[in-house]
Amino acid sequence: MNQPIERASDIPFPRERVFDWWLRPGSHERLSPPGWGEVIGGDRDARQVGDTVTLQPSHPLMSAIPGASLLKLRPVTARLDVVEPGERIVVALEHGRSRWTEETRFTDSGDGGTRVEQRVSGDYPASTGDAFQAQLTFLADQAEADLALVERLAARPSRIVVAGSSGLIGTQLVALLKMAGHDVTRLVRGTPEAPDEVRWDPASGEVPTDVIAGADAVVNLAGHTIGGRFTDRNKKLILQSRVDSTSTLANALRDRGSSAALIQASGIGFYGARRPAELLTEESRRGSGFLADVVDAWEAAAAPAVDAGVRTVFVRTGIALSYAGGALQRQVPLYLVGAGGRLGKAQQYQSWIGIDDLVRAYVHALFTPDLSGPINAVAPNPVTNAKFAETLGKVLQRPSLLPTPSFGPKLIVGDEGYDQLIDTDQRVSADKLLASGFEFTHPTLEPALRHTLLRQSGAGGHDSP
Repeated sequence: MNQPIERASDIPFPRERVFDWWLRPGSHERLSPPGWGEVIGGDRDARQVGDTVTLQPSHPLMSAIPGASLLKLRPVTARLDVVEPGERIVVALEHGRSRWTEETRFTDSGDGGTRVEQRVSGDYPASTGDAFQAQLTFLADQAEADLALVERLAARPSRIVVAGSSGLIGTQLVALLKMAGHDVTRLVRGTPEAPDEVRWDPASGEVPTDVIAGADAVVNLAGHTIGGRFTDRNKKLILQSRVDSTSTLANALRDRGSSAALIQASGIGFYGARRPAELLTEESRRGSGFLADVVDAWEAAAAPAVDAGVRTVFVRTGIALSYAGGALQRQVPLYLVGAGGRLGKAQQYQSWIGIDDLVRAYVHALFTPDLSGPINAVAPNPVTNAKFAETLGKVLQRPSLLPTPSFGPKLIVGDEGYDQLIDTDQRVSADKLLASGFEFTHPTLEPALRHTLLRQSGAGGHDSP
């Protein structure tokens, strides 16, 4: 039997509200760190006593090892054992021969807030003690930040259509919208497999009429990944997938006379890969290069909606920090084996944003009616490559002194991919987002990395969840 792990937090919202938040549809995605366990069985939105969900954990090194997806760890089974409304939730977990419980108690804190007391006890895997402690911190911090956003916006329940809902951002966005009480319809290109899914075909411009006509807002996150090699085929897919999805939705909003807002994904690639000594704002001229061309065409494809008077927001996203995907997921394994270091020249800037702040920025854009046009979704404190490497090494408790040779990343993304994605120098302003009333949970790099990587100050630094 292992020593129990305990943590207490004060959340400045009424107990009934906080307790309800813990059991909302979407709570699994929002209250579990992205990338630390994929649901492979059960109903993630079912919150009745006896409901079971099966999770597939992964090891951080898997993201960097070809074929490592075959090296599956044993699944974790989680069963909801106790729900005492307003007071207590108990989840029983199994992992191989290990059995343990995670108990959460809710009491009034005396100032109108809620005292949340969390306890992990039983025969949990001994190597994961520090990760459990960090996970409890993540859970409480996430609940407080999400509740604060929802309370601040005070949006009425709305019907939101989301394209690209299965990706890194879309998964978390749909979960947060559901937890906030909104009705979400997900557009999928394959056969619908869930009640909230509807098929569409952006390549042929087809989207169901009633889906758009009945929506209060449309969020478009659809697009082929830019994380692979920049082959001619991939470049065509990167461009065409974005233009097709955007023009399809923009035309639908125009043709049906819909008053729904369009919240459109975009990127800071608009400014070009390298703009040294400039502070880039939404008013800055477009840059040059493949990604600048893509973003320009991507945003231009929304013209039918813009010209029809549809409120349209282009969320120009920086480097999104997440353990579940993107550049950070590929860097962490290198640091864990002692081979981490800066990418690119030391004094070149990178403009980043934590995945949870990014998701909240999308929700903010949805329910801030005065916000329109391009908006930079970046944290207000960009850093140099040298500072990023130093901070990531500190968080992971690993060395970060030696720069990563360019041939390594080039093997993954090719010469042009390296030029457009890694050898970049972009110092991008977040002033417009801040001026619109958005509040960052992690405006500086180290807390953002600690949050997404479950690495609290003074943690022992275990490598597996």
